[in-house]
Order: sequence, then structure tokens, then C-alpha cells
Amino acid sequence: MPARRGATEMNTSTSLLVQGYEVVIGFETHAQLSTQSKIFSRAPVAFGAEPNTQACAVDLALPGTLPVMNKAAVELAIRLGLALGSHIAEQSVFARKNYFYPDLPKGYQISQFEIPVVQGGEVSFFLGSEKKTVRLVRAHLEEDAGKSLHEDFVGQSGIDLNRAGTPLLEIVTEPDMRSSAEAVAYAKELHKIVTWIGVCDGNMQEGSFRCDANVSVRKPGAELGTRREIKNLNSFKFMQQAIDFEVRWQIEQIEDGHKIQQATVLFDPDTGETRAMRTKEDAADYRYFPDPDLPPLVIEREWVEQVRGQMPELPRAMAERLVRDYGLPEYDATTLTQSPSMAAYFETAAKASGQAKLVSNWIMGEVSRRLNAEEKEIAAAPVNAAQLAVLIGRIADGTVSNNAAKQVFDALWIGEGTEVDAVIEAKGLKQMNDSGALEKIIDEVMAANADNVAQFRAGKEKAFNALVGQVMKASKGKANPQQANDLLRQKLG
Repeated sequence: MPARRGATEMNTSTSLLVQGYEVVIGFETHAQLSTQSKIFSRAPVAFGAEPNTQACAVDLALPGTLPVMNKAAVELAIRLGLALGSHIAEQSVFARKNYFYPDLPKGYQISQFEIPVVQGGEVSFFLGSEKKTVRLVRAHLEEDAGKSLHEDFVGQSGIDLNRAGTPLLEIVTEPDMRSSAEAVAYAKELHKIVTWIGVCDGNMQEGSFRCDANVSVRKPGAELGTRREIKNLNSFKFMQQAIDFEVRWQIEQIEDGHKIQQATVLFDPDTGETRAMRTKEDAADYRYFPDPDLPPLVIEREWVEQVRGQMPELPRAMAERLVRDYGLPEYDATTLTQSPSMAAYFETAAKASGQAKLVSNWIMGEVSRRLNAEEKEIAAAPVNAAQLAVLIGRIADGTVSNNAAKQVFDALWIGEGTEVDAVIEAKGLKQMNDSGALEKIIDEVMAANADNVAQFRAGKEKAFNALVGQVMKASKGKANPQQANDLLRQKLG
């Protein structure tokens, strides 16, 4: 493989070339299922235990041990299939995926190949205001491998088999994504779904939600290019950086006359580059064959319907209900259903205030701004839904202006009071709604700004804005802007 240029040089040399190529991305996501024990044994799956303290005889592949299917893992697979609009196979088969690695004591991984438990489906999401849909190929059950440890050993490696046998669902997409931004939006939506329905805790730092991106480039209309798989992307930020670098690198290689070789690569967040780890295997390399120790997995329709009856309201269905019941735009409804706690926060505030759109604007604006800055979830927001509802009510009834409401919100957020009305009074933010007092201020402003009055009457609209600014300044920001506009226009004739 030719030596690469540095990331900075590559950005400069290929920035114009990217536009001439179409990016093609598919995803494989490993979601660790929220079970108490492993997929084929009773060993626990708690994170952070001492090495090799959560591996039993089955996980160690000791002679004479046999795997036994974890029913809870199958039920979680059914839940995901229902959430994604997939087909739940009445009968699926487990296979042995053969490869040799120190952290795989059996010499094979139990997975599903020809007949997975979840087939088809789709994930829809918004990229900006544009709705996108990614088709799914499958989601299959499998066990995780152990982990090789290198950092604490000098000149040698250790093996921790705590993760061996941990239940996973591998969720595979069609190559439907065309940019790193679209890929990240898909991954975030899938993450939302699996956590919403309790299939996976979604902890990317602990490896519960790991994404592999298959990336290739081609000239528009050409056949699919050779893909390279970026393994184990465990943050959305690194995901976008890795895909962007890989796209630029592949384009540079093609432009320099080199062919892309199918490979598995890793992303180094310190350098911002991807590097080849090994040649990418195909299915034939793994020599799949049905596992003789596990019978076919049979799922009765009655079980599927029982699971369906226990499902929570799904994000997409809830978004449609928010559009229908509260008159929200689809974009707002989708944003507000990022998590069950955000949706509950919105509904509580919207019902209490009767101002659904205004509540939506505030949650997507001020509330989200504060949460993002402090890296908090909405359940931990210092301003609760009831307080926001009162504040929204004071905006709607003209007690405070929108700018004054932001000051009240900030005060509540940092703990300068807990009652909206008390903060308004303490800070003197109540809006002037006395038309007589406001009319007097307008008369004084017109008298002091005769030139602007004359300019407006001569047809210059900007002069009106200047007069409004003077009215707001004279009232110390307490004038009702709409009332000030209306009265001023009346007086200007």
C-alpha cells in the first residue's frame, strides 16, 4: 500500500476531487442486548468486572459443554424487529463462523448466517429538514468474543474472556447512505430506537453499541467501488471524522492510479486517520455451517403478538401523534422524540401551558442549548417542565417579552429562584402593557426624533425600525413590542 500523505495535505489536495465521486456507505452495528446473562450460558454480563471472573465453562469452551439459548435475548430481537418494521422469522438457524484468534477459545463464533431472526425493515430519520430512509438487510443474534489486553503487559498479551458469549444483535444495512453526515444521523436514530425500547443500554464507551462503517467511492452511475470496513467506531464524532478521512483517502488513491483493496481498517482519533489492520474476509473465508449443538430457533406467532402488546409507543408513532394532537411540524415532532424523557417533558409543558408550538421552540432552542453546553440529559434539567409551562404562559399572556423570558429562564437554570413570577418581579422584567403610559413614551420619542418621523412619512421603512428601537430603549425594554409597533404606526398615520 503506498504511503499516505498527512491529513492536512490531503485536505488541500483532494478538496475539489470529492465532488466528482459518489460516497457509498453501509453500516453493521453490534448492539449488546440488555440481558442479565450471556446468550448461551448463565454467566453474568455486568461491565467492569475483574478479568475472567464472568466466564463459565461454556464461555471457556471446555470439553463436554453445550450452549443453551437465552430466551430473553430472543425476545429482545423480536422487540427490535417489531420496532423496525422487519419480518420476524418463524424459524432461524445458528451457524458456526470459523476463525482463529486468541480471544475466541472455541475457534468459532456462534452467529446466524443464511436465516437470521430479523429480516428486512428500515430506519427513517431527518438530515436537517430532509427525511431519509435506510433499508435494513437483517439483524441476527450472535455471541461476542473475548478481549485481548496489551497495555498492561510488557512483551506479551493477556486474554479476558468476560465478554465471551455476551449477547449481540448485529444490525446490517443496505449501502444506502451517501455522506458521513447521513451515516451519523442514521447511527443516532438507531441508537435512539434500541435504547427507547430497552433492547440495549446504548453505552458506546463501554462497547454496548459499536458501529462498523463500510465505505467506498465511485463515479456517479458506475458500479459499486471496493469497500473498506472501519471497525469499532464508538462515538458519533469519531464516526464522522473516520468516514470523511477514509473517503478522501480512497479518492486520492484512485486519482493516483491505485486500486482500492478490500480491507478492515481502524480509526486513530489522535491522528484523525484510518489505517489498515488486515485484509477483509468474505463469507467463504469463515466456512459457515449450521451449529450441530443448537436446534433451529422457532418463534411462534403468539409470542410475537405477546411482545407486540408489551411494546412502548415507538418514536415514529409518537412523532405522528404529536403532529396530529398538537399541530406540530413533523421536524419538531421528530426532534422532540429523541428520548422518552424529552417527549414527556414536552407533553407535560404543552398540556399545562396550552402553547405547544411555543414549548417546542423553547425545548429545541434555549433548553437544548443549555443541556448541550453542560452535557446533561433533559431529565437532569434544572428547569423542569412545570416551570417552563408557567414561563411560556407569561410570554403568551404578555407578562414578559421573549427576551425577558430568556433572562428568567437563565435565572431559574442557575438557581436564582424557583418561582417564575417571583423572578419576574425581582428582576423587574414585567412587560409594560399600559397603553396610556406607552402612548406617552411614543409621543416623547416622536418629538425627540423628528427627522426619523419625517423620513418614515416620506416612505423610508427603516426609519420606523429606528423609532421602535428608541421606544424600547425609553421603556427599558419593558414595552410590549407588538403593542409598541401598533401604537406607533397609528400615531405616524
